[in-house]
Amino acid sequence: MVVLEPITPENVRAVYDLQVGPGQDQFVAPNSWSLAQALSGGDLAWPRAIRVDGEIAGFLMLEIDPVDSQGRMYWLWRLMVAAARQRSGIGAAAVALAADEVRRRGGAELWTSWVALPGGPEAFYRKLGFEPTGDLIDGEVVGRLQLRERGRGDGQADDR
Repeated sequence: MVVLEPITPENVRAVYDLQVGPGQDQFVAPNSWSLAQALSGGDLAWPRAIRVDGEIAGFLMLEIDPVDSQGRMYWLWRLMVAAARQRSGIGAAAVALAADEVRRRGGAELWTSWVALPGGPEAFYRKLGFEPTGDLIDGEVVGRLQLRERGRGDGQADDR
């Protein structure tokens, strides 16, 4: 079972120590940097450890900004799954849980961005239903996921 849990003194070291696979560091910031951003992000950052069957397997962070100038109130700021746990559905489950949190807060969209290079996460995000908007931020493709209520249709986070 995949759960998102707050960063605590008991799990912060495990999150800090997680590593992505070889060459993947060009697609996601190190967790040390993400944790520093969460600490300095004030009320905007929603950092979570991804726990699977009792083990910390990844890190997810939302940016929640109700006054975002472009109306992008809920942003999947970081997502990483440890190299040894990738391709097992953990990332998709974590994004679905993050989408549930956005819905709980009244949101209808989840935004993210990705580096559009071979071996990058674009196919993963597209499979989850994120659609490129045509915008770029710092050279990354901006994607938007339209959310619907859980329990309707196939139970996925997207509208399709």
